[in-house]
Amino acid sequence: MLGQQFYHETMRKVIISFGTLFNNINLVRKNNAGTVIQTMKVPLAYGPKQKWLTRLDADASLDTKVAITLPRLGFEIQNLSYDPTRKLNRVQKFKKVKSSSDDSNKLDSQFMPVPYNLDIELYAMAKNSDDALQIVEQVLPFFQPDYTLTINDMADMGIKRDIPIVLNSVSYEDSYRGDYAERRAIIYTLAFTSKFYLYGPVTSAKVIKTVQVDQYANLQDQAPKREQRYTVTPDPVTADSDDDFGFNETVSFFQDAKERDSSTGTDKLTGNPPLSND
Repeated sequence: MLGQQFYHETMRKVIISFGTLFNNINLVRKNNAGTVIQTMKVPLAYGPKQKWLTRLDADASLDTKVAITLPRLGFEIQNLSYDPTRKLNRVQKFKKVKSSSDDSNKLDSQFMPVPYNLDIELYAMAKNSDDALQIVEQVLPFFQPDYTLTINDMADMGIKRDIPIVLNSVSYEDSYRGDYAERRAIIYTLAFTSKFYLYGPVTSAKVIKTVQVDQYANLQDQAPKREQRYTVTPDPVTADSDDDFGFNETVSFFQDAKERDSSTGTDKLTGNPPLSND
């Protein structure tokens, strides 16, 4: 089971797709007359919240020329857990015939994926309430309580899946503690759960296009006589597993003691030959 290397980048795709949802949020600032004086795009980065708070405290001096820019958005993974409520039949498989002309007789197969929940927290940091509320108000209306993304899970297998992003809770924090040298940071933390699937390795095998069964009258004999052979092939023979095709059935009758040699693809005589009727 273990030891076969594979990496489908499923979690990476989920994290990137999650961040893409929030990478185009803009703020508008107005004066008392209602005239727009500034428009800015809120920067987004992956990283823990405490990293930005530590950076904010380190650059809090009024003499420091470079400080962290607020407002900003950040997100990080909190937890990864198995979801038994979405478990699929473990013995079923996805199947796909290779599109390459050299591998037209190869069939890729993969067992059903395993359901997991990925908990992600998004936090919006701002230095005043209006900026923070603008960010939150541009996010919350789209989650009721979930928003569905379509992710190309397995491009090689042609699998696309809808991934719900569920909003679980929203919390508020104001880091201002009253010191004039302290920079204020208003933080809204939005907790999400992404319901996705993890896939196992893909295996390749030749497509079976001929099934052949020999029937014998009495297997107790040292050299049993085969009575008939039943052969099934697809119609047309060039059909792939995902095509619309029928079957050709052939029944052949024999009076000898030969059997099929799978290594050579021919019939050979085994044991003692049957006695002649002469």
